[in-house]
Amino acid sequence: MQALIDVIIPVFLLVGFGYAASWGGLFKAEYVDGLMKFAQGFAIPCLLFSAIAKLDLGQSFNWPILLSFYSGAFVCFALGLIGARVLFNRDWEDAVAIGFVALFSNSVLLGLPITERAFGSEALTGNYAIIAIHAPLNLSIGIIGMELAKAHGAPARDVARTIFTSTIKNSLIIGISLGFVVNLTGLTVPSVLQDAIDLMIRAALPAALFGLGGVLHRYKPEGDMTTVLYVVALSLVVHPVIVYSVGQLVDLSTVEMRSAIITAASAPGINAYLFANMYGRAKRVAATSVLLGTAANMGSIWVWLLILS
Repeated sequence: MQALIDVIIPVFLLVGFGYAASWGGLFKAEYVDGLMKFAQGFAIPCLLFSAIAKLDLGQSFNWPILLSFYSGAFVCFALGLIGARVLFNRDWEDAVAIGFVALFSNSVLLGLPITERAFGSEALTGNYAIIAIHAPLNLSIGIIGMELAKAHGAPARDVARTIFTSTIKNSLIIGISLGFVVNLTGLTVPSVLQDAIDLMIRAALPAALFGLGGVLHRYKPEGDMTTVLYVVALSLVVHPVIVYSVGQLVDLSTVEMRSAIITAASAPGINAYLFANMYGRAKRVAATSVLLGTAANMGSIWVWLLILS
């Protein structure tokens, strides 16, 4: 119970404040859009840039934690895609969008703050290792899958150009890439610039969590509920169970297991909806999955915190 009070509720209260403000008309839709643009387009990329720039790559990028997390993520993507196609009779483009919802955990807006509040900032190294390739890898998989589903015989060169352009325009990928440049080249960020970046970073998670509440208010619980429940089950149950099982096999440390499990157990992220919206496919399923998954996270994360304590 103490874990619920001290760790989970403050995070979801902040999301709830954003939801209530939007529902009550105190925070208009355009304000939500502006706040999320700031958070996802500027503040969070700064957070990821700084984290990757300072990351000890040799220590953090060990294969066991990445294997544990991404084996679960890829299995869930495959199950989401195949389930959408075979069980729910969706076309291939819808199936890719639905598979992407099961693939893309809310690693930044939920995984980071919950891990930090539960286990301290020193426990975030594993989170950052996962996040470092989370957006570029998952978005690449989603974009490649969708462009292939849409290609219908288009020349391979045109498909490849579209995939490349869509990937490099993502602000999260830009922040991560610049962080790798600084890390690998040994460049020193001037102190005055780093101070400005640090100020931006402090606003990143609070702004994003509040804005997330406003975004969730906009997405009414609509769509095929059987499909939604299937996707949420993959995200909240199947993914962390696979991570836990593989983590045991590869002998993850306690700290690594905590980072991997909490990140895997996080609900589908807003990027899952943004991906569906970008392609105009399975938007209601994606939005409803984000909404219900985020609400269900209050209970599911508590269970995992009890297991990991």
